[in-house]
Amino acid sequence: MSPSLGKIGIWRVATQLDAELAAEIEQLGYGTIWVGGSPPADLAVVEQLLDATREITVATGIVNIWSSPAEAVAESFHRIDAKHPGRFVLGIGAGHREMNTDYRKPYQALVDYLDVLDAAEVPKSQRVLAALGPKVLQLAHDRAAGAHPYLTTPEHTRSAREILGDALLAPEQKVVVDTDPERARATGRETVGMYLNLANYTRNLERHGYTAEDVTPPGSDRLIDALALHGTAEQIAEGIDAHLRAGADHVAVQVLGDPAPAYRALSEALQLR
Repeated sequence: MSPSLGKIGIWRVATQLDAELAAEIEQLGYGTIWVGGSPPADLAVVEQLLDATREITVATGIVNIWSSPAEAVAESFHRIDAKHPGRFVLGIGAGHREMNTDYRKPYQALVDYLDVLDAAEVPKSQRVLAALGPKVLQLAHDRAAGAHPYLTTPEHTRSAREILGDALLAPEQKVVVDTDPERARATGRETVGMYLNLANYTRNLERHGYTAEDVTPPGSDRLIDALALHGTAEQIAEGIDAHLRAGADHVAVQVLGDPAPAYRALSEALQLR
């Protein structure tokens, strides 16, 4: 059974998610909860969120292949899928050279990990890959349901769609519901700035029109405005829709700041109910 993600979901680090927020997110009309922050192999947080909701899909964005062994993750997948059939999507990724001490040949490591998932009968239709560059996007097309790119723009979405064909494309988009530009940029920089020390993200942004100066920490205003959309909920909804117009099937919205009021306002602006 293939899960339905809906057009719009939310993305939050596992430690920022709980049963109460999950239940409200479902009531607000969002289609998927993406669990970030490299949740451990037992995927207990995924099970807790599914237990607290009725129909919404829960996905990992992402399980880190270096810290969560494939065999253990496969066991967790089957435990969760047996309890909540078709509502769980397993997102996996190779993380970052700067943050994983045993990082080596990430592409081959992803292939090997997928081989273990295949042997354990984790269905292709319920797994996605964190993918930015052409090679891993192609792997996402060939060996998974599709791709879950992080820290990208509609320009990347457009080029990713060309590689993925009809496979799933579900980018993440950060937002700050704040009409004060300077304050909103400061909020955006606090999170985006962390990623500008990671080469795979900066290389990808440079491939899609940003300069070395743009991606040098703490990031240019132009870059921050694209990676952390700000303004009214209605203005942000237009920016989210730009990903859909560029070819995304689904957008995972990460609110920076107080989540509940922002997700309520965005639900109304995006007409999710």
